[in-house]
Amino acid sequence: MEEFNDYLDFEKPIAELESKMEAIRRLSDENQGLNIASEVSKLEAKLTKEIEKIYTRLTPWQVVQVARHVKRPHSLDYINALFEGFIEFSGDRQFGDDKAVIGGLARFNGQPVVVIGQEKGHDLETRIRHNFGSAFPEGYRKAIRLMDMADRFGLPIITFVDTAGAYPDVEAEERGQAEAIARAIQRSTTLAVPFIACVIGEGGSGGAIAIATANRVLMMQNAVYSVISPEGCAGIVWRVADDDTKRKAAESMKVTAGDLKKLGVIDEIIPEPLGGAHRDPQAAIKAAGETIQRHLKSLEQLSPHALRESRKERFLNIRP
Repeated sequence: MEEFNDYLDFEKPIAELESKMEAIRRLSDENQGLNIASEVSKLEAKLTKEIEKIYTRLTPWQVVQVARHVKRPHSLDYINALFEGFIEFSGDRQFGDDKAVIGGLARFNGQPVVVIGQEKGHDLETRIRHNFGSAFPEGYRKAIRLMDMADRFGLPIITFVDTAGAYPDVEAEERGQAEAIARAIQRSTTLAVPFIACVIGEGGSGGAIAIATANRVLMMQNAVYSVISPEGCAGIVWRVADDDTKRKAAESMKVTAGDLKKLGVIDEIIPEPLGGAHRDPQAAIKAAGETIQRHLKSLEQLSPHALRESRKERFLNIRP
């Protein structure tokens, strides 16, 4: 069972029910003759109803919290589960290697592809190693290097988007952060191979678009995708990022998958297990893999020219 502090604020009723179930199971372990099947069955039914009640009524701000959940599967989880023979490429051949961006060659259902993902990490050590998924310029230049290779050898590109945004410090700007992002977007528009992007957690600002200027943009049900975080928006508009202004910002910005599908920003919403991807990562990853495969199959019917032109038109036609 998860620790209580892994639960989000609005998941308190879920936490209490699971805590009761765990207490009953411990009591049964201590008293071997105790029959708890009936009581556990009742609690499980009540738990399912509570999860369904909460997760079918999530507010935009609650969706933001789910997208950032510490137990949510990240890019490496998707890569390890869906791809075979992954060979990671390191470095941008200019400055160094950025572990916030992971990419390389792999096989997807037996087909050679190039896969790129933004990795946040799961614990303190890996989060620091991957800089919490916020890339430096060399991370985006690594992505461009991989795009070049995919284009040269005719390999489809699959990306997993999960970042609060590109890293905003002075050194990143000195090394050309904006230029690196712009070049990644520019290179994406010229690719002659199928390109599928999947927003699996946070899709933040240009740091996300740099690897999401794709033929198909997919989005997990409880992911978010926006030009700025709700906290950042609240700080700019209301000069303070408290609970009230963050909620208002999330609602106004239309960050959820449902809103973005209506606006034509994304192409398909990938359903998550009841209670979010963090409750059943394997099921969420499986659903993503099946959806990616379906779109990849349809894109392979298009010519290189059609792939380029449809990708350009897709983004030029997005209107507020």
